[in-house]
Amino acid sequence: MKVLVTGLNGTLAPVLAARLRADGHEVIGWDRARQSVDDETAGRAWLDQVRPDAIAHLATGDAHWAGWMAWWAAQGDRPFVFTSTAMVFDAQPDGPHQPSDTRTARDAYGRGKIVCEDAIRRAHPFACIARLGWQIDLSRGGNTMLATLERWQQEQGVIEASRHWRPACSFIDDTVEALAQLLQDPLPGVLHLDSNAGDGWRFDRIARALARAAGRDHWRVQAVDGYRHDQRLQGGALRLPPLSERLALARA
Repeated sequence: MKVLVTGLNGTLAPVLAARLRADGHEVIGWDRARQSVDDETAGRAWLDQVRPDAIAHLATGDAHWAGWMAWWAAQGDRPFVFTSTAMVFDAQPDGPHQPSDTRTARDAYGRGKIVCEDAIRRAHPFACIARLGWQIDLSRGGNTMLATLERWQQEQGVIEASRHWRPACSFIDDTVEALAQLLQDPLPGVLHLDSNAGDGWRFDRIARALARAAGRDHWRVQAVDGYRHDQRLQGGALRLPPLSERLALARA
C-alpha cells in the first residue's frame, strides 16, 4: 500500500512513516517547498499523479487543504485518517469528553481543528478523525511531554504541574500503532485515542511517574493549583494500553 503521510517534519508523522515502512508499505510525504497546499488544482493533479492508496493527514494546515484532500480520497474510496486534538474541548463544560460531545474550544488551535474536522466529514463520509492528547516518548525528541517538562525544569528549576488537570495523553508508539491499524482497517467517524481515559491520573502524578520512568532524578515536580480540566478522551471503538501499564513497563 502506498500511503501519503503529511507532517513528516513534525513529531508524530515520522514515527508513523517508520511504522508503515516496517510493515512493507510505501510512504510518500507532501513537500510544501515544491507543492503548495493552497493550490487545490495543482494539488489534485499531483495526487492524481502519485495516486496514494490511503492518506494520513497529520500536518498542521487549514480546513480548505484538509477538505479537498479528503474529497480526493473519497472519490476512490481511499482511507483518510486525520489527527485532531483534545483541545477541541474547552475546560467548561468539564470532561471526560465523548466523541459526540459539543466541541467548545475557544483558542485558535482548537477552533482550527474543529473546522478541519467539519470540512473532512463533509468531503469524505467514511473518513476517520482521531482525536489525540499530549504525546509521550522516552527516547525521541520533538514536541513531547518529556521534552517539554525537561525544558521547564531547565528554564525554571522546577516543574509546576496542576493537581486539577487530568490530561489526555498517550505514548507515541501506541498512537502510531492505532493510526496504522486505521489506515488498513478504517473505522469511520470520530475516535478518541487516550491512554489516560481509564486511569484518570492527574498531571502532577504523571510528571512524577514520567521522571521515574525516564531516569530524570533531577526533576523537581511541584503540585500546584493550576489549570482545572478533566480533559480525558473517552469512548470510541479503539482502546490504547493504559498509561499506568506503559509507565510500569518503562520502569522495569
